[in-house]
Amino acid sequence: MKDYKVFASLSYFSIFFAGFIFPLAVYFIVQDDEVKYHAKRAFISHIIPFFTIILFILGIFSGSISSIISAGLLFIIINLIILIWNIVQGIKILL
Repeated sequence: MKDYKVFASLSYFSIFFAGFIFPLAVYFIVQDDEVKYHAKRAFISHIIPFFTIILFILGIFSGSISSIISAGLLFIIINLIILIWNIVQGIKILL
C-alpha cells in the first residue's frame, strides 16, 4: 500500500516533470481505487492550464491593453493556484 501512495503523490508532483501523461498512465496501470481517484484529480488539474492558455490568447487578440493585462494576470494567478494545490495535495498524500 505504501508504494501506491507514492504513485498517487507523484501524480500530483508530475506537474513539474511529466505533465498530464504521468497521471493518465497511473490511472490506467495501477488497480488501486484510491490511486485512481488521485490520478484522475491530478490529471484534471494538469489540463486546466491549457484552457487558461486559450483564455490568454483570446485576451491578446481582443485588442485592448486592459484585456491583455487582465488575461495575463488571470493566467498567472490560476496557474500559480494550480501549482500550489498540486504541491499541497502531493505532500498530503505522503503524510
